[in-house]
Amino acid sequence: MACFAGSGFSFPLGKKTYVMGILNVTPDSFLDGGRYFMPEKAAAHAQEMEAAGADLIDIGAQSTRPGHTPRTATEELAVLQTMLPAVRRAVSLPLSVDTFFPEVARYALENGVSVVNDVSGTLSVEMAAVVREFGAGWVLMHTGGADASTPAVYKEGVLTSVRDFFSSAVDFANEQGLPREQLCLDPGFGFGKSAADDLTLLRGLSAVKAPGCALLAALSCKRMVARASGTAEWERLCGTIAADTLAIAGGADMIRVHHVKEAVAAAKFADAALL
Repeated sequence: MACFAGSGFSFPLGKKTYVMGILNVTPDSFLDGGRYFMPEKAAAHAQEMEAAGADLIDIGAQSTRPGHTPRTATEELAVLQTMLPAVRRAVSLPLSVDTFFPEVARYALENGVSVVNDVSGTLSVEMAAVVREFGAGWVLMHTGGADASTPAVYKEGVLTSVRDFFSSAVDFANEQGLPREQLCLDPGFGFGKSAADDLTLLRGLSAVKAPGCALLAALSCKRMVARASGTAEWERLCGTIAADTLAIAGGADMIRVHHVKEAVAAAKFADAALL
């Protein structure tokens, strides 16, 4: 059976939808910036997400929201060194680190993290080497070469671009000695995508799914949800649940969310209807 697996975790695919809880230890993330920017608050929120049914917690020490001010690897690492030990002690769940710096990923993997959630949109030999050394999981995200502020142009359409990137990612990982089971592919909703691209991608998600690889949908409270549902930032939960449910129907194996309790309930219902 296909699975998403690495050192310290194994998620069989097709059995259930896995829920990745978001833990932003930043002052400037778009939804919850500053709320968990203290070790004790980060640890307490991680415990809340574990109790609510999360399968994995994704800790990030750098915002990637539109218009963010980038942190250097040194700055990101300093934050993570303050926060990660408290979070690791607080929960028994597998942890993921949201980073595009290999040196930050290395520190995290040396200190109990099992997955690198790489939002760079690139296929890095250096990052692949770190992932391979620790037998970690690797989430690879499509960006089209752009970021959360600027849509890319897809001459052959966004679905073709995402599908081609996923195919290249699987081939690249194989060349680097990483099997499909260590990969999770993220289509990158909101990254290098226009509003129309995001909706096209959600409607056609099943068409980009790579055989034997986990598929992550990270839609939680993003601009596409606000635009389509006509809601403000703190009112995006209902739209997010709708978007996540559509993603699960399209083949997503994991959803990345801010509101774990609600997402777990929605995923359980979707799984009961679809699996």
